[in-house]
Amino acid sequence: MLRRLLRSSLTLAAPSLRLQENILAPSLDGKQAAVVPAINWFMKYSSSPAGGDSGSPGSRVAADSATHEDFQPTVKSYGFSLDDIVHQDVKENPVMIYMKGVPDAPRCGFSALAVKVLQQYGVPIGARDILSDLQLKESVKNYSKWPTFPQIFINGEFVGGSDIILSMHQKGELKDLLAGISSERKEADA
Repeated sequence: MLRRLLRSSLTLAAPSLRLQENILAPSLDGKQAAVVPAINWFMKYSSSPAGGDSGSPGSRVAADSATHEDFQPTVKSYGFSLDDIVHQDVKENPVMIYMKGVPDAPRCGFSALAVKVLQQYGVPIGARDILSDLQLKESVKNYSKWPTFPQIFINGEFVGGSDIILSMHQKGELKDLLAGISSERKEADA
């Protein structure tokens, strides 16, 4: 019986999810494990709004009271709004990229491509990791009215993502746009 329950619990990862079967689920209070319908166990740990964690994208077990407080999702607080932070970033950095990861360690192929193209021009790149703060990610989307990342701003204006930057690079348009920034940097270094 135990072998059958364990085997059916492994089917959750299989392409043909058999969520109607029962699984042996560990008890959260440290007592004896219980046999529960697989669908209930799966939904408890789902990150979707139907999963019971209030749709919080930062954690898969936010509603689980047995999760230690060190692992509970946190809300970052700032002295001013995230919209102000985005506005200031774009204003103060001639080249600003909101990306998945950081320029030295991109966590997405599109972000890596954008950084690689921009680095060919030797311009200073301001960057923020949108994966570390999902509220910042939403604020950037609202600021630019653009849904995808990376998002690149040059001289205070939204230019686009990695596809647009690559296209501008291939046509020679990016060189013209970044020319003033490169010369400003060289003068500042001298």
